[in-house]
Amino acid sequence: MDQSFARRYRLTKTDEFSSVFGFRKAIRGQWLMLHYLPASGETARIGLVVGKKLLKKAVDRNRLKRIVRDHFRRERHRLPVCDLIVRLANRPVELHSDALAGDLRQLFDRLCRQKPKPVSA
Repeated sequence: MDQSFARRYRLTKTDEFSSVFGFRKAIRGQWLMLHYLPASGETARIGLVVGKKLLKKAVDRNRLKRIVRDHFRRERHRLPVCDLIVRLANRPVELHSDALAGDLRQLFDRLCRQKPKPVSA
């Protein structure tokens, strides 16, 4: 099973982010929010938004992104074909890897239960 994090698994363009945010479907967890747009591609893709307003230190923002990317890389095979954006919803008191990974796992589980269908153009 391919567990790489190649460019084809990422949202890279502003238009891709805008279309996901414009779809206005999101699942909220304790610390993270998962925006999604059912897609017609071959696999799930992810984008990350972590602003300075909630995490002041760059090292904390980078750590959060690393945790999310790693968890996505391992769980990608079971996710529905969607464009996903993960962003921080609340400021965590302390940045615990296990707590953030658990929150993301719950969001992915809820997304899998919903089974979003591709939007026809």
